[in-house]
Amino acid sequence: MTSPAPRPSRKRAAILAAAEAAFMEAGFTEAGMDGIAARAGASKQTVYAHFGSKEALFVAVADAMIARAVAAQAQAAPDPGPGELPATFLLAHAMQQLQTARDPRLMRLRRLATAETERFPALGRAVLSAGAGSSIARLERAFAMWAASGHLSAPDPARAARLFNWMLMGGPTSEAMLLGRAESVAADEDARAHAQECVRVFLAAYGPSAEPAPAPAPADRS
Repeated sequence: MTSPAPRPSRKRAAILAAAEAAFMEAGFTEAGMDGIAARAGASKQTVYAHFGSKEALFVAVADAMIARAVAAQAQAAPDPGPGELPATFLLAHAMQQLQTARDPRLMRLRRLATAETERFPALGRAVLSAGAGSSIARLERAFAMWAASGHLSAPDPARAARLFNWMLMGGPTSEAMLLGRAESVAADEDARAHAQECVRVFLAAYGPSAEPAPAPAPADRS
């Protein structure tokens, strides 16, 4: 029989759920710690004991929201095995990434972090690291494997991973952020066409017969 979760874990989860609801409804500035504590059935002192500040609580909420999305994406498009070719994985990864970007709650989270990034830069860093950072790290591992096996010409897997991620996400995500609707992110039939073109362009540059991408010029320190 599974033992019940310790009370601090349950309380922390309740605070995170209450904070997520409050931030999604009211935004970072308007969501108050008193209201979050009341929704969680906790005292404000307990909320501060767990998270220290509203900024830290938002970062924890962002981490939890994005972690759920990353886990769902990894389940739908698992990391490639040694025998899987790049094109197969990249298309599956790209389609799942675009689907994740269309989640209205994640879009709302990005907008909240962007709106507050001047006053609270940790919010933007948290969303960037947990979101794009996780995707880029996943791609980097796959590219390093394929570079070693000769399936990619990618002497700098980290650089190649950043390029593919932002080629895929840059336009659609920026469009959605500026137009104010998550459904504009490579919706429906456009999503596959966009993903396929990104994979085609990437493999044209980094496929096994491609010349290695030039290394960036060293910074002038004179």
